[in-house]
Amino acid sequence: MFLSKDSKSPYFQVIYFVNGKRTKISTKTKNRKEAAKFLKSFVPKSKEQPQQEAQLKEKITTIKLNEFYEEYKTFINNTYSEKYFLKAVKPSFAALKKHINDLPLQMITTRIIDQFISASAASSKHSASLYYRTLKAAFNKAIVWNYIQENPFNKIKAPKVPKSFPVFISESELLIILSNTQMQLMKDIFTTAFYTGMRLGELLNMRWNWINFSENIITIKNSSEFYSKNKRERIIPVHPKVSSILQSIYQFGKDQNDLVFFRKKNIKLNEDFVSKQFKKAVREANLNDKIHFHSLRHSFASALVQRGISLYAVKELLGHGNIKTTQIYSHLQKDNLMAAVNLL
Repeated sequence: MFLSKDSKSPYFQVIYFVNGKRTKISTKTKNRKEAAKFLKSFVPKSKEQPQQEAQLKEKITTIKLNEFYEEYKTFINNTYSEKYFLKAVKPSFAALKKHINDLPLQMITTRIIDQFISASAASSKHSASLYYRTLKAAFNKAIVWNYIQENPFNKIKAPKVPKSFPVFISESELLIILSNTQMQLMKDIFTTAFYTGMRLGELLNMRWNWINFSENIITIKNSSEFYSKNKRERIIPVHPKVSSILQSIYQFGKDQNDLVFFRKKNIKLNEDFVSKQFKKAVREANLNDKIHFHSLRHSFASALVQRGISLYAVKELLGHGNIKTTQIYSHLQKDNLMAAVNLL
């Protein structure tokens, strides 16, 4: 590869060979130094490269929903929690595939998606909302991967889901639930959830190295085996009742890497099992059937807000990524609301 100049052009030319055939390209400059710079940075394309690009383009335009799902599933399993895949991604793709079969991505139009979301909303607005959020994110990734040019969800409004205040329980109701719980392990988990606001997955993955007894704090930690919902570590002060439980368990001697709550050592409890045990106790206590394990987290947040703790402090304790999530508890700031009305 070298520079050359001929009578046909005032500019220096780069002469190079592709599969033995002499080829040239203009440097578009008359200055030899600038031409030399062009030569130094120039990378010739082989004849095979356009063919490879064409093959790639062909693959992109014909990739089907099932193939994309398998690729997206690998991405999700490497970057998000298993729960998100099982509860959101898997059912959302299953519903879409049932509606449109295995279409190529580029044939999935806004009209098709609009019909799918409308049909889903007719059965369940909550399911339609889940499908919309989950699949819109997936199709945004398809754009990043150059499988489609435009997201068919963009021109469709998210289904409106009737909003209701989160269900929470009082301390006295917690005691009733505990009195209807047979296993001490479950009592300890329920109590810890109520006084820390920790998610079930966080509780069941908590190890002793998360707990600092001298500073009386729990640090939600990320590791290769577990990471929090938004991948952020956070600190939760330990309530005296939780401290009593942890001290009682720890006095038998525990390795720092051991799980705090377990039935068999180093085998994580199943989340569905714990949830069902809680629901069983709620029903035996004849309490509101809308109360479920996540209500313990709501109860923690609600108790704080009702005691005048700011929503921003509650946001940090719960580990919410956005204050809008925490604002579902804003209706409990009764004193603030009363003060606002009294200003009229």
